[in-house]
Amino acid sequence: MAEFAEPIARLIDEFRRLPGIGHKSAQRLAFHVLRSSAEDAERLALAITEVKSRMTFCSVCHNLTDIGQDPCAYCTNPARDQHLLCVVEEPYNVFAIERTGEYKGLYHVLHGALSPLRGIGPDDIRLRSLLERLRTLEVTEVILATNPTTEGEATANYIGCLLKPIGVRTTRLAMGLPVGSDLEYADEVTLHKALAYRREM
Repeated sequence: MAEFAEPIARLIDEFRRLPGIGHKSAQRLAFHVLRSSAEDAERLALAITEVKSRMTFCSVCHNLTDIGQDPCAYCTNPARDQHLLCVVEEPYNVFAIERTGEYKGLYHVLHGALSPLRGIGPDDIRLRSLLERLRTLEVTEVILATNPTTEGEATANYIGCLLKPIGVRTTRLAMGLPVGSDLEYADEVTLHKALAYRREM
């Protein structure tokens, strides 16, 4: 005999496909939907279908944008600094940087990072369009904001080598210990970066 009726079992299976969602979390989400009103369930279903039908990628920076606004709001905003270009791996990295309120330049989203072990090479991420943009924009600095992972570091180093002949200033986000953490919990790579990027007091 099946553990759950077919509709709820199917919903649990769909939730389990989401990243970071295990069997127990999928069950909790499915039963939350089941307990919700029909209107709440319809709103959730509509939000999911709308995000698939109305969202696309900007033809310039490859960030997410509404299908009716291409290029995106960042690319078309004249108040943004046209001389700064921040390179990130994924669209959600743009939102993380924007939350700081510090950066006012343009973006370029790679949609991945170099990973030879997973078969992801330079042609599999948006590197060609980055180089094309640098030929047309008057960029004075490219900020490499890829993740502090092996793949992110490899990607930043590769892009740095590509940009050296162009002569544009290329910087990397500083990395180190997060605020509020203890040294004993920091891994060797984090401690190495913290020491390498130490500053004068």
